[in-house]
Amino acid sequence: MKISARNQLAGTVSAVKEGAVNGVVTIKVGDETIKSDITMEAIKDLGLAEGKEAIAIIKASNVLVAAGSERIGSISARNQFPGTIVKVAKGAVNGHVSIEITDGAKITASITNEAIDDLGLAEGAAAVAIVKATDVLVAVN
Repeated sequence: MKISARNQLAGTVSAVKEGAVNGVVTIKVGDETIKSDITMEAIKDLGLAEGKEAIAIIKASNVLVAAGSERIGSISARNQFPGTIVKVAKGAVNGHVSIEITDGAKITASITNEAIDDLGLAEGAAAVAIVKATDVLVAVN
């Protein structure tokens, strides 16, 4: 599978919570879990069930970044991944910040250069990648 989304995290489905229209799929990637809120139709079409291998896909533009190593307690986003910044690449207006979160897995965010500067984001610094469950796509091979 080739797609333009930078973040493709392979793991194993650890839970599926079914709802009337949507469900929440939890994928274990290393020591972290990623939650995806997708339709029940997609869950059934993909055959998602506990133990199935799956890939969480997240566009870099859907990743928020917080400086520091602490998860934010009062926020609606279900996915928060503390880690270490391994790369900062600035462009003319926006830049990419890559955060290593677990077992070598990385999440890249596309954010403004102004945000990179204001948050003091630099290689080696602690940061938290934040992603809403509705921004996580799920793929299977």
